[in-house]
Amino acid sequence: MNRDTQMKQGTRRRPYKRKTALSTLLRIFIIALICTAVIIGALFVSGIRLIEEQTSEGETIKFFGRVVEGKPYSGTIYYPSGLTAKLEGSGDTLSYSDGSVYTGGIEFLLRDGDGEMKYANGDVYTGTFDGDVITGSGKFVFANGDVYEGELISGLKNGYGTYTWADGSYYTGLFKDDQRNGAGFSHWADGSSYDGTYVNGVKSGSGTFTFANGDIYTGEYVNDQRSGKGTYSWANGESYTGEFKDNTLNGEGTYTWASGRTYTGVFENGKMVATEAGDDVSAPQQ
Repeated sequence: MNRDTQMKQGTRRRPYKRKTALSTLLRIFIIALICTAVIIGALFVSGIRLIEEQTSEGETIKFFGRVVEGKPYSGTIYYPSGLTAKLEGSGDTLSYSDGSVYTGGIEFLLRDGDGEMKYANGDVYTGTFDGDVITGSGKFVFANGDVYEGELISGLKNGYGTYTWADGSYYTGLFKDDQRNGAGFSHWADGSSYDGTYVNGVKSGSGTFTFANGDIYTGEYVNDQRSGKGTYSWANGESYTGEFKDNTLNGEGTYTWASGRTYTGVFENGKMVATEAGDDVSAPQQ
């Protein structure tokens, strides 16, 4: 074999093995897996975590952010409704995506203990929270000027409390599911008042209503109407004791004039059925 032949054979290229698509994808997958592991490791070392918590009402909220000594320190909380909140580095402030701001006790993402909630609509609540829910004693100052101070359960007025309207009217007594329920006292801006029982926000049961003009009714109510037995005393000295229906004298009763003369008999739609003098009695004010 001459030298030229040897040189030609020495310069021949080695066979080229083509990479298959499968091997390429496998290499990409391995690289991506390594990168992901590095990122996760870096996040873990820096204290970044993804945490889930349940509220006292069973809703699941999620947190992604920094954790210090096992507790969320700063990051974003995601709620099932789509609302989000930023947990500030102080660990006691939540700034919500709708503009509301909470400052107070926070236990593992949940408002818990004493705190203040400033709502985006201008309402402000100061009081206790339990498992991210307003529960306990507190005070609501509403944007329209109304104020409620008392007991609450799941954000609703429940128990004993006082609601004061912007015009000065107020109610002090028992609430259930955000409505007046049970015994209570109401006073209106015009000077009238009611001391008695309520059912679902309206006068029902027995009580005394004092009118601004001095009239007084003491007796039974049904669905906010004087119905049943009671006594209505007019400021002019006249009075009626007997049966009522839908705010009118209706049924058997006794009417007494200021002079002392009385009539005992039947009334219909606020008037006597018959009297010796042929007198009529107009329905009293409501």
